[in-house]
Parts: sequence; structure tokens; C-alpha cells
Amino acid sequence: MDNILDKAKQWLTATFDAETQTEIQELISNNPDALADRFYKDMEFGTGGMRGVMGAGTNRINKYTLGRATQGLSNYLIENVKKEQLSVVIAYDCRHNSKKFAKVVADVLSANNIKVFLFEDLRATPELSFAVRHLGCDAGIVLTASHNPPEYNGYKVYWADGGQIVPPHDGGIIGKVNALDFSEIKFDANENLIEVICKDVDDAFIEASVKNGSLSDKVDRKNLKIVFTSLHGTSIVSVPDALAKAGYTDVHIVEEQRVPNGDFPTVKSPNPEEPEALKMATDLANKIGADIVIGTDPDCDRLGVAIRDLDGNMKLMNGNQTMVVMTEFLLKKWKEEGKINGKQFVGSTIVSTELVNDVAATYGVDTKVGLTGFKWIAKMVRDFPELDFIGGGEESFGYMVGGFVRDKDAVTATLLACEVAAYAKQNGSSFYEELLAIYVKNSYYKEHLISITKKGMDGAAEIQQMLSDMRNNPLTEIDGEKVESLCDYDASTKKNLITGEVTTIDLPKSNVLIYQTESGTRIAARPSGTEPKIKFYFSVNTSLDTKENATSIEAALDAKIQRIIKEMKLN
Repeated sequence: MDNILDKAKQWLTATFDAETQTEIQELISNNPDALADRFYKDMEFGTGGMRGVMGAGTNRINKYTLGRATQGLSNYLIENVKKEQLSVVIAYDCRHNSKKFAKVVADVLSANNIKVFLFEDLRATPELSFAVRHLGCDAGIVLTASHNPPEYNGYKVYWADGGQIVPPHDGGIIGKVNALDFSEIKFDANENLIEVICKDVDDAFIEASVKNGSLSDKVDRKNLKIVFTSLHGTSIVSVPDALAKAGYTDVHIVEEQRVPNGDFPTVKSPNPEEPEALKMATDLANKIGADIVIGTDPDCDRLGVAIRDLDGNMKLMNGNQTMVVMTEFLLKKWKEEGKINGKQFVGSTIVSTELVNDVAATYGVDTKVGLTGFKWIAKMVRDFPELDFIGGGEESFGYMVGGFVRDKDAVTATLLACEVAAYAKQNGSSFYEELLAIYVKNSYYKEHLISITKKGMDGAAEIQQMLSDMRNNPLTEIDGEKVESLCDYDASTKKNLITGEVTTIDLPKSNVLIYQTESGTRIAARPSGTEPKIKFYFSVNTSLDTKENATSIEAALDAKIQRIIKEMKLN
């Protein structure tokens, strides 16, 4: 506790403004537990940036932790990018303080003689990724905490290719940030170097989204009834315009969720992965007889898609299902246009469904599989310039079409989902029936995710212990199936638990474990990089003979997953 108090007292010095000093003094005097939580560690500038609760202290998002991160980035850019005039573009979302924080970041960059392009108002994260390359910038920054609760904010850094930072730049920037004292931050802006940007970039982004997200000029877009919700987030400034430009006219917006609001007042969590978040949208869809519901998270990089099942009920797709259908349709389009020649690939991640690999293989297209996070899919595009990137996704409701944006992109993915639904409808099918056709052709894959929250210092230790137990005392049987292999991405090893053979995994190290049984059941475990959670991913599969049997097969696979959860004592 003495160390925490010493750290806190440093925030009572002249380096910090009066408001911050008052907040810290109040905690020192009256709330030692809250003080400890704010200073027991530094807010980590991780491999993609930072995300955390707002407030004063080293373990909080505030002017000083953001300023320190930006000063470190500035120092790294100046040392490593040899250009007369460096430039960075900044965007921000609808969260509390995002606009103010974006100006702080702009001030620090300009004080370091770096040109800044600052969006005039909130913008979708994929537009920031697009703008980096469109404007020829050396880096990009977005102030967002994605779908975290209202008290959070965050900071993500993009490199010149439009993708989030990856090795070696991430480690280099982290080193610069960690070496800095708060007193070294340059906050005195050079306003002449800050340029506000708006419509020109918006128009270019929307045009590119429509071009990449469209399947065919023969799609009957006027016949698709769409319900869209922005869940109080940034997508309201881009998705409706993109749909209109593409030719969709029957679009109904959930008015109660239209206005951007960092409190997200109509939902418990602004996360389109959760059915509850889309309830107002699905209620509206049922009222007006809509074909498809789409909701996006606050920074518009993830999307949730609900469509009608065989009984006409609205059913929320999971991220794996959406990515499989969209990938199938992109591959079909490329094949019809005669563009598949063995020099294409799709992207996925180690915790996403293996069904996408099977789908791509039927078209003779390779699937490259990276670590969790879209920065690794963006890196694939950069690492294989001789190959065409068709599209890629991950289980957590993210998808990216082509390489014009180098991050998950709910604007273009919304268009693509609507294209699939419109094309299917005009051909006597539906989005859901197209998914079932993929299951019949391959196998019925059922995935499930559970997140266990463990807050604070003790929680972090509990999470590490759970992973340690799974690593050092591996399961040998899961639901009566013999475990065949354990992939330990932190050790870069794949061990065959039956033969004892160990092979090397050629991916960067990551604290992820994946069990696989002889029958293809997979269980992955990983700590969240942005929240105090450990996540477990379950994947089971079996054959499906006809779409009419889908309901009973799904029920059997659901029951299997629940047995596994109970067996692992995770419920």
C-alpha cells in the first residue's frame, strides 16, 4: 500500500492539473480501496493500444495516460519513419470524453511537429482505417472502447497500411511509452498542424464500401425490408448512407437508438453479439415484417445479423455463421467472374469456426488462420501482396471485405449481409436457408462462447490459474471423446496427447489453449485482452442430411456443448 500511496502522491505535483490533483487527494483521504485500484498498476499500452475505465490514476484512461501513449507514439514515429512531415489521422466514437480526448491526442501530436487530420465529429472505426491509406498517413488513432460499458474508453493505433499495429512496431511503441515520465508529455498544441476533415473522406469511404460490399448489379435491392439499429453509436453517420447509395430503399431505423449516446440508455450492453441488445430491432422487424435485422456496436466495427428461420421467427446469427455465409457468397461471386486462379485467400482466426476453411477449400481457395484479432488478418493482406484477399472474419461478429479497409468493418459487412439476403429472396431462398445449404454440403457446426468475469488483482490471478491448470493438467477426454491434441500458443507447441508427438506452431506467442478431440470437437480458452474476463470457445459438429432436420441436429449439438460446460465445471 505504501508503494501505491507514493505513486498517487506523484499525481499531486505540478505536472498534473488542479482537477486531477483534487480527485486524487479525495481518494487518498477517503477511499483507499478505490485509490489502490487506480494505482496498483499502470494502464498498459498493449499490442493494439489501451482500453479501460475513465478517471484519474495510472490504471485509468485520462488526459495523462493518453498523452503519455501519444508522446511515446510520436517519439517512435520521429525516430523510425524518416519523413520531413509526418502525419496521423484521428477519429473518435460516441463515448463520454471521446471528443475531448481526441483533441488532447491531436494537441500532443502537433506539439511534436506531426501533422494531424482530425475528424470533425464521431466516425466509424473502419473509416479511420480507410482514411490512413486514403490520406497517405503514417499512423492512425481512434478513441473508442468498442462495446465495453459506458464508464470505459480506449485508444487504438493503426500503422501506415491501415491495420492495427503488429510486430515490430507494437513492441517498439510500447517501449517508448513505458520509458516516459508524465512530465515529458508535450501538451502545447501547434494549431496550424491540426486540419479538420469531414465530407470528402466520408464520400470516398462510402463509395469504396458500396463497391466492395456489392455482389451483383442484378440484385433486387428494393424488395428487401431492412431494420437497422446503431445502438446509440457511430454507425448512424455511415451505414444508412451506404445502404441508400447501394440502392436499398426499404430501410427502417430503430428511432429510440438512433441518437449517439455514451450512456447507451436502451440496452444493458451495446454489444450486437447479445440478443438482448437487438430486441428493439427484432421487435420492430416482427411488427413490420422485415426480412433482416442488422445492429452495430458503438464504433461500428462489429455487426449482429438476425434473419428469419424456417418457421419465420427472427434468429440472431452468431459471428461464425455470418462469416461463413458471407464468405461463401464472395467466393461464389469471384468464381462466377472467373477470378479464382489459386492466387486468392480468405482470412480467419484460431478461435473461429473451421467451417470457413472447408467452404473456401470447395472453391480451391486457401484459408490463412491467424491469432485472435483483426490486426492479424490485416497483416495477412500486407504479408502476401502477390495474393488477392477475398474476405475474412472472426467469431466475434467482425468481417472485412477486400483490402480497402484493414480492420473489421460493419459498414461494408452490413451491405454484404443485405446483398446475400436480397439475392436469396429474389431466388426463392433466404439468408438462413443459404446457411443450411452450407451445413448440408459440409457439416453442421455449432459454436458457443462463454465469458467468465474476474475483476481486480485477485481476478487476474484466478484467470491465470485456470489457464495454468488447463495447460499443466490437460483434459484427456471430453464428452466421451478422446482428446487428440492440445495447442499451446504461448509455448508455440501442438502436442498429440495420444502419441506424445510435439510439433511447432508458426504463429506469434499468445496466451491461448485449444483442445481438439478425435471427432473434431474443439475447446479454446483465452483471457480477454480488453476486459477482466476469460473466454471459452466451444465448437462441435456433425453431418446434416437435409435442412428439415436442422432443428433437431442443432438441439443435439447444443446439448453436447452444455454437457461439456458442466463436465468442465464452468457453469
